[in-house]
Amino acid sequence: MTVHLFAALRLEHILIVVALLLGLAGGFLIARSRHGGRAPVEPDAVHHILLPFTGTQISRRAVDAALRLARAEGATLMPAYLAQVPKSLPLECSIPNEASKAMAMLEAIEQRAVAKGVPVDARIERGRTYRHALARLLGEEEFDRVVVSAGATGTHGLSGDDLVWLLERAPAEVMILRPGPEDRQVVGVR
Repeated sequence: MTVHLFAALRLEHILIVVALLLGLAGGFLIARSRHGGRAPVEPDAVHHILLPFTGTQISRRAVDAALRLARAEGATLMPAYLAQVPKSLPLECSIPNEASKAMAMLEAIEQRAVAKGVPVDARIERGRTYRHALARLLGEEEFDRVVVSAGATGTHGLSGDDLVWLLERAPAEVMILRPGPEDRQVVGVR
């Protein structure tokens, strides 16, 4: 009689363990299906990647690197056109020429992002200089990473001093990408 009792108890324990394992596997599969097969976003994961730029061209490699990071980390790309407003004008004045350049560039970047399945939250930030516009952006927006394209020497845009300033002041990880001397691939408008 006691042998049958022990066998029944062991069988009951085995059934409980099997039921627990099936429950855990089912919960895992349900959670995975809700996240599209990806791991859930962790609280300290990257949510916004800032991509500041000036002018009507930006290195395609910098844009593509920012898009790859955003896609891999489930982040939103935040392209930000930095516009210079002359000191002779009020900072918040209308700047139609800059706005048309900015909109065309932001549209070109957004098209690349949509093709990669990356959400975009674009910005135009004004300043007396590019650094001033960048400082205003750093003070107003929240982001977890900055990807910036370093231009060739003598080009318009962020200077080496501006990039050093950014490295010292940005409250996030900063990645500076400089295309090789022969790399002329850009995202831009004419």
